[in-house]
Amino acid sequence: MYVNLPEHYMDLFKLYDLIGGDHFNIFVAGLKTADRVVTVSHGYSWELKTAEGGWGLHRIINENDWKLRGIVNGIDTKEWNSQYDIHLKSDGYTNYSLETLQTGKPKCKAALQKELGLPVHEDVPLLGFIGRLDQQKGVDLITEAIPWMIGQDVQLVMLGTGRPDLEQMLRQFENEHHDKVRGWVGFSVKTAHRITAGADILLMPSRFEPCCLNQLYAMNYGTIPVVHAVGGLRDTVQQFNLFEESGVGWTFDSADASKLIHALGNCLLTYQQYKTSWEGLQIRGMKQDLSWDNAAEKYEEVLVAAKYQW
Repeated sequence: MYVNLPEHYMDLFKLYDLIGGDHFNIFVAGLKTADRVVTVSHGYSWELKTAEGGWGLHRIINENDWKLRGIVNGIDTKEWNSQYDIHLKSDGYTNYSLETLQTGKPKCKAALQKELGLPVHEDVPLLGFIGRLDQQKGVDLITEAIPWMIGQDVQLVMLGTGRPDLEQMLRQFENEHHDKVRGWVGFSVKTAHRITAGADILLMPSRFEPCCLNQLYAMNYGTIPVVHAVGGLRDTVQQFNLFEESGVGWTFDSADASKLIHALGNCLLTYQQYKTSWEGLQIRGMKQDLSWDNAAEKYEEVLVAAKYQW
């Protein structure tokens, strides 16, 4: 490879592994020469230092650990705001705020059920998934859990595109369980907003997730996330505690369908039997400051530290 750099710079690019020996790696040079390194969540910054999460770069990352900082992304609170969302202004949907949550969100749920051709039942939990249909997003865990879900009194809506086999499986589940499952193969911004507003629960069983925004959107709309506790999902979704009435969702600790089922089962139990606790979860989620203002202050701290480090 010809990079037209002086010879004394070349060592910066060397990455050694036991199988192939020395490699030329631009990212290694960036890690070595950067004044600060920022990832999109604290959880992901920790995972990068492990052999599994670092993808061969974990030794270099650990050597430069003092530079590393994880800062969770913010969201666009104008575009993703249940009170002003333009996609909720027609077809039976309605805008709602924290004050009108208990009347506005059920209207969005009924409108979503009607739009997708599902039976309109206010008391049936509506589960949503929005994302790529691939292994990284844990879609296969959802498909493994669908037979269990079908045995519960729930509805499931999935929006996404990706692996052809998972797309086909989505169509198959919809055909077999037309009164409970809807699979939207493809992507629609409008439908993503409407699922976020109309669903009671958002499923995010990702195998790895540097930050992700869907769980932040969900909480901003009073929708409860059930997530695999990795990366930014671990940072942003605190496990619900019934005794302390704390937390904003449910988490599970490994990419296993049985763990997803266990977490979702507890979530559904709370939805069905502990309405006051459920409302508390929604309110705590919506009261959070998930804007970029929060993240920007932390980025400013990093930039100031880098500027004056010498």
